Amino acid sequence: MTNINEFIAGWKSHRNVLHDMLTDVTTEQLSYKPWEKGMSLAGLVLHITGAMDMFAKTVQNGVYTPGAKPAMPATIEELKSVVATATEQTEAVLRSLTPEQLAAPIDFFGNSLPGVVLLQNAKDHEIHHKGQLFVYLRLVGVEKLPFFVSKG
Repeated sequence: MTNINEFIAGWKSHRNVLHDMLTDVTTEQLSYKPWEKGMSLAGLVLHITGAMDMFAKTVQNGVYTPGAKPAMPATIEELKSVVATATEQTEAVLRSLTPEQLAAPIDFFGNSLPGVVLLQNAKDHEIHHKGQLFVYLRLVGVEKLPFFVSKG
């Protein structure tokens, strides 16, 4: 990553798809779990958005900064609103990061990583879980899904 704007553009090409993936999801499908101990569909979406926020704030603060746990949304409209708000807030944190914060080493569960590497791990984490969400959506019968990245 050369600069934070390039990172944000790459991240948003994936995050925008998360928004699109929820287009045909119904409120009744939010509680779906593919196995007993798995996250629910809504829980997985909240994990995706919350994790990126946690990583961004960790880089911003220079130390592990746990994210807030939002309440489980009761409707798909609430979930879409949470995703939109979380995306805006995380993007604002990312845009505020300085070159010094991106270069600074951060202790993250026993690993010392520069902020920029931690953010790349965060994006990879989001991509991984977005892939899981594609499977969840197929399992609940959603037939029309977007491409895995958006153009902008």
